[in-house]
Amino acid sequence: MMESNSNKPKKTSSRIGGSRRAILRGLGIALPPLLTIVVLIWAWNTIENYVLRPIESGVQHAIVWSIPDKIFSDLPKGAIANSTGKGEGFLYQGTEYVTGPTGRRYLPDYVKKFVDDKSDYSPPPTSAKAYWDGYVQLKYMPRWQVVPIFICVFTIVLYFLGRLFTLGMGRWFVKGFDHAILSIPVVNKVYGSVKQVTDFAFSEREIEFNRVVAIQYPREGIWSLGFVTGDSMREIAEATGEQMLSVLMPTSPMPMTGFTVTVKKSEAIDLNLTVDEAIQFVVSCGVVVPSQQRVDTLTTNPNSTIEAPAAILPPSINDDLSEPTSQPQS
Repeated sequence: MMESNSNKPKKTSSRIGGSRRAILRGLGIALPPLLTIVVLIWAWNTIENYVLRPIESGVQHAIVWSIPDKIFSDLPKGAIANSTGKGEGFLYQGTEYVTGPTGRRYLPDYVKKFVDDKSDYSPPPTSAKAYWDGYVQLKYMPRWQVVPIFICVFTIVLYFLGRLFTLGMGRWFVKGFDHAILSIPVVNKVYGSVKQVTDFAFSEREIEFNRVVAIQYPREGIWSLGFVTGDSMREIAEATGEQMLSVLMPTSPMPMTGFTVTVKKSEAIDLNLTVDEAIQFVVSCGVVVPSQQRVDTLTTNPNSTIEAPAAILPPSINDDLSEPTSQPQS
C-alpha cells in the first residue's frame, strides 16, 4: 500500500508534465500562423487608416462637388415650395429636395431614399453632407471595387517610387532625408532600427552569397555559420598555396551586420542550407533549425569521410601557443 501511494504523485506529475508539453506544442503550432495573420491585419489597417481612407475621402468630396445637385440652406431662386406628407421641401430644376436630418439644409430626395434603402447605417446619417457621402460611396465607390483598384494603383506608385529614388537625384534625396532624420535625437533610434529591418527585408542584397559554410571561429570547438561571397585575394592564395574563400560572418539577431574573414577552402564545411534558411537560423539565435539539419539522436557513421577542418585562431593566440613556457629561475 505504501508503494502504491508513493507512485501516485509520480503518475500525477507525469500527467501534468505531459499536458504541459502538449499545450506548449499546441502553442508552437498555432502561434506562427496567428501572429502572421495579426501582423498582416495590422499592416493593412495601418495602410487603410492612413492612406486609403484619406484618399477615399478626397475622391468622395471631389465627386460630390462635381455633381450638379447641391445642398441648399435656403430656397434658391426659381424653386417651387411644396408641402407634402413627407415633410417640407421644394422642387428645383426638376429635382425634388427634402429637408435633412437636422432640418436646416435641403438635399435631393433621391439621395436620401437611395441611402436609406441600400445602406446599413446604424445609426443613420445625421446630416445632409453625411447623406451625400454615403450616396457617393454606395453608388460610385463600393468597397469591392475600391480595394482592388487601390491595391493596383498603390503597387504602381511603389514601383515608380522605387525606380525614381534609386538613381540620380532621387537617391541623393533619400540619403539627405535619412541623414536629416538620423540627426534628430530619440527619433533616430526608432527610425534607424526600422530602416535596418526594412532594408534587410525589402531591399535587394548587393552581396551575392554563393553558399553557406561552417568554420571553427573564434577558436577550435566553436563553429560559426558564414556566407561565401567569393574567392579571396590572389596574393593570400599564393602565400598559403591553397584556394582561399571570402566568408561573411553574420551576427545574431541582426544578420545585416557582421564581419568578413578569409579562410582556406579546406577549413570550411559546406552545409546543406539555403541562404534564407541560414538567415532564419541566425535571426532566431539558433532556435529555428531547418528540418534537414535537425538532430534527434546523434549516431556515428563509420563510413563517413567528413573530417572537421582546423580551427581558425587569431594570430595572437597562435603565437602564445607556440611560445615555450619559461622556467622560473631558482
